[in-house]
Amino acid sequence: QVQPVESGGGLVQAGGSLRLSCTASVSIFSFATMGWYRQAPGKQRELVATITSGDSTNYAASVKGRFTISRNNAKSTVYLQMNSLKPEDTGVYYCTVDRSDFGKYWGQGTQVTVSS
Repeated sequence: QVQPVESGGGLVQAGGSLRLSCTASVSIFSFATMGWYRQAPGKQRELVATITSGDSTNYAASVKGRFTISRNNAKSTVYLQMNSLKPEDTGVYYCTVDRSDFGKYWGQGTQVTVSS
């Protein structure tokens, strides 16, 4: 199965934390760039963070300093640790696995709701 599978979403109060997990196929994970995107109601999908196979990371300005992306190649899993959550972080969070020889695949998404 190539499509990544997300977990860990839920409801949290502002200022709280959540950790999202995403598992992808072992056959493509190791050399793939993994990413998290989100889509808030009525808004376009936006990049949250990415991590390359060499552990280089990139963050949206709105989450820098609050969110941390990491990966565990042995478990074919990427994580998104989200701290100091704000109501504007609410949305559906999607995991992506991107490798030039396999293409880019999206998970089905997990809902994150931050209450004020």
